[in-house]
Amino acid sequence: MKTFDSLSEREVLALAISLEEEDARIYEDFADGLQENYPEQAVRFRELRQEEDGHRHRLLELYKQRFGDHVPLIRRQDVRGFVNRRPVWLVRPLGLKAVQRAAETMEVETRRFYEVAARRTGDTGIRQLLGDLAEEERNHAQTAERITQTKLSEDEKSRAQRLFLLQVIQPGLAGLMDGSVSTLAPLFAAAFATHSSWETFLVGLAASVGAGISMGFAEALSDDGSLTGRGHPWARGVVCGVMTTLGGVGHTLPYLIPNVNTATSVAVGVVLVELGVIAWVRHRFMDTPLVSAILQIVLGGALVFLAGILIGNS
Repeated sequence: MKTFDSLSEREVLALAISLEEEDARIYEDFADGLQENYPEQAVRFRELRQEEDGHRHRLLELYKQRFGDHVPLIRRQDVRGFVNRRPVWLVRPLGLKAVQRAAETMEVETRRFYEVAARRTGDTGIRQLLGDLAEEERNHAQTAERITQTKLSEDEKSRAQRLFLLQVIQPGLAGLMDGSVSTLAPLFAAAFATHSSWETFLVGLAASVGAGISMGFAEALSDDGSLTGRGHPWARGVVCGVMTTLGGVGHTLPYLIPNVNTATSVAVGVVLVELGVIAWVRHRFMDTPLVSAILQIVLGGALVFLAGILIGNS
């Protein structure tokens, strides 16, 4: 690996050509990944890709004039000091904010490279071209910043909401429902069987964490997101697992109260709040009629609650 200061003018130009080729391909990948859900943003990234191609042609022309046709392959990872870029463009579906931030960072890095390279070269022609490209990259950085501030069209907003629903709300709701309902039976069975707040707390905590791990893996392994557009499987798994655990921990925490009867009363109140929140989320994001959502959730919760009481008193 070489240091930047040790590069010759020929190698600096070769590195610049490689950077422009890489950036152009990344922007095309951005555009391709955003095309389905954010077509207007995809157009902007294709425009940036075309400009990067123009930079590459200008660099190639100057290189041929100075050094001939052979261009050595020098990449950013071959030079010490360059920042490694996270391959966000390989993830599907692409997250718009991550892409926008990556583009802005890319342009700032490339501008700094051209500024430093222009200062250390003694060739007037190379210095002029690198200085011009630095200024153009400055404009690109401003363009990338404007892209991050661009408001989505109504169609893009609709697609973004749909993605949020598929990738966050659905796995989160599934986890919250499972955690809030499935842990009721072991929790209240332990309360009525042991009459001990601390032992009941341990049972509830174990049930919540166990359910969170189980649901997280089940969600992550159920669908890789490539066909359904539901996002990265492990991201969904984390959302589902965390919400499952929180759903169970919510009505487990009251059993830190020493008096088991008081703790149970508080836990019942917490359960009612949890079920109400679940019903509202189903109504708000899943278009389920509110009365229907309440009846479904309350009925399921009541049955599990009664099962816990019966088993605990048996």
